[in-house]
Amino acid sequence: MTPLLHLVEPADWQAAVEAGEVRPPSLADVGFVHLSTPDQVHLPAARLFPGRRDLLLLVVDPARLTDPVRFEPGVPGDPAAMRFPHLYGPLPVAAVVAVVSYEPGVDPVLDGVG
Repeated sequence: MTPLLHLVEPADWQAAVEAGEVRPPSLADVGFVHLSTPDQVHLPAARLFPGRRDLLLLVVDPARLTDPVRFEPGVPGDPAAMRFPHLYGPLPVAAVVAVVSYEPGVDPVLDGVG
């Protein structure tokens, strides 16, 4: 099963470890946590965190998620046929199987994350 990915700032990850789950603002705002597949994570990274080099990439095992994941369209400007995984509930820390530094331009699948 292909891992899902979530970008997070280091302080937010530390808070999530203490709380046991990741609850980004999107969960309250739109009802889901934005996830990505390895081949699309660069799109939200560029849009939400332009130029940042201090982000963490959470590698999520979909089999460990208890809330539904739906693949849905992204935002205008994303490829029309591309669907992004949206987690309709908080992201449990127990579903995160690896935490790595996010490096723009590095393919997480080809470089050993996926």
